[in-house]
Amino acid sequence: MSRILVAGGTGVLGRAIVQRLTGAADVRVLSRRDVTLAAAEVVRADLDTGDGLEPALRGIDVVVHCAGYNRDLRHPERDTDQTRRLIEAARAAGAAPHLVYISIVGTDRIPLGYYRAKHAGERLIAASGLPWTVLRATQFHELVLMLLMLAARGPIALVPRGVRVQPVETREVASRMAELALAAPAGRVPDMAGPRVERAEDLMRLYLTARHRRVPILPLPLPGKVARGYLSGAHLAADGVRGSRTFAEFLRASIRPDGTIAPPYDLAARSGR
Repeated sequence: MSRILVAGGTGVLGRAIVQRLTGAADVRVLSRRDVTLAAAEVVRADLDTGDGLEPALRGIDVVVHCAGYNRDLRHPERDTDQTRRLIEAARAAGAAPHLVYISIVGTDRIPLGYYRAKHAGERLIAASGLPWTVLRATQFHELVLMLLMLAARGPIALVPRGVRVQPVETREVASRMAELALAAPAGRVPDMAGPRVERAEDLMRLYLTARHRRVPILPLPLPGKVARGYLSGAHLAADGVRGSRTFAEFLRASIRPDGTIAPPYDLAARSGR
């Protein structure tokens, strides 16, 4: 039975990956905090400092790297630094684990800081000399919902004019990541995306309807190179693997009995408040 270490195993995607690997592998979760998980052993280590990484990697066959420093987007390079430390610790431990990495569709085409950091992480993994697999996915349903909630906080709901998205179900990406972790290294595999390409304005309308809110929607033009990347569809997957659950289905399942919707992430932290 393979020994698999999941970096980021306490996050939204990571928890779903751990659930799908349980029973098929000896699963351990890398965490810098003391947490208790029913499905897996937790190993203490810190990707920011490197503390504990080398012993955590000894005897590991596969590392699923879905940790990501995206809480403070002013310092996207920290995400790349975490990947570098993980690779260096694997070498220092005398291990050659199969690295399975989750990335984002469009990292090489959209000049956004966090996208560039993820692309740099891809290049580090490919040049590491270790066996590797990289899966790029489009935006998760939870991320799209979070952005809609933030954009509709005021009396007017703001959306980027002309931007389309292709949101994908996190649990379906988790299933694909688990399959890749249990398979042989495959390099860059086909991208994974949601079943539909949808306008941001239409998704906002879905969200407002679900919340029984009647506020005007104001599409705003986006300037700059990053905007041109999104407007060109560089973040969309023209082919590859398709999920089946739509954003509308995800949204309906997210509505609580009292009609409210639970934030998928810590909105205060994400918005800098």
